[in-house]
This record gives sequence, structure tokens and C-alpha cells, in this order.
Amino acid sequence: MKSESHRVQYLAQGAVIAAIYTVLTLAAAAINLAYGPIQFRFSEALTILPVFTPAAVPGLALGCLLSNLWSGYGIPDMVFGTLATLLAAIATRMVRNIRIKSIPILAPLPPVLFNGAIVGLEIALLSPGGFVWAGFWSAALSVGLGELVVCFALGLPLAATLQKTGAVSKILRY
Repeated sequence: MKSESHRVQYLAQGAVIAAIYTVLTLAAAAINLAYGPIQFRFSEALTILPVFTPAAVPGLALGCLLSNLWSGYGIPDMVFGTLATLLAAIATRMVRNIRIKSIPILAPLPPVLFNGAIVGLEIALLSPGGFVWAGFWSAALSVGLGELVVCFALGLPLAATLQKTGAVSKILRY
């Protein structure tokens, strides 16, 4: 019975994370901040969650996939954007124990690196003039900078708040 309840809890946590990620991305899209070379997806603050629960890994990937249904980049964004988020979530889970004063200081870095590189490449490849290195670096830096701001300015405070309030042990711990 215990393993069945763990599976249900894991699925429920992943589904809730996917839903919140999607809603926050669509909120950013409403003000033109979710897609393209300039991105400040509020949902990316949630990329800190693999530190607390493995259910966040598929939850974030599913949330990204659902969010990218509205992207102007179509199927390539659903594939490569989701891949970037999945790889970032796995890497975030891997660095979860690297902390300074209990803050998972490296956890926001994988989303910055993976999204900057993969989404930057996607944007450069899909640009009307075709791939050029300057276009790649411009898109990678732009996407990476947006990720950096959101993940460090919103994600780390979210992690600290979850830990300080005890929400991790009540809600997220798997």
C-alpha cells in the first residue's frame, strides 16, 4: 500500500507542478515575455523544485511541453524546449546537495545553461536567414540572461521560502 500511495503522490506532485508552470508561462505570454529570444518566464522560478522532489523533473518537462503548444515555434519548440527543460531539471536534481548556508546555490544554473544553449540554437536554426553563429550567440545570451534573472532572482528566494516556512516537509518532500 505504501508504494501505491508514493506513486499517487509522485504523479499528483508532478501534475500540479506542470499545471502551475503552464499557467505562469501563459501569464508571461500575455505580456510577450514567454517565447522568442527575449524570455522572462515566471514559471522558470519553479525550476528550483527538483531540489526538493524528483516529481518536479517530469512535472517541469510536461509543463514546458504544454506551454510550448502556444509557442510560435511549433513542434521544434515542443521538442527542443521540452528537452532543454528536462535536461535542466535532471541536472538541477543532481546538484541539489551543493549548498551554501542551506541554499542550493547551483540549482538555478542548469536551466540557464541548457535553455540558453538549446533554445538559443533552436531560435538560430529557425530564423528566416538560417543559422549563423552571431544569431546563435545572440539568442543563447538573450535566453540565458532571462533565465539567469528569473532563476536566481525568483527561484532562489522561492527555495529559501519553501525551506524556511517548512512547506518542503509538508508538501513537496517525496
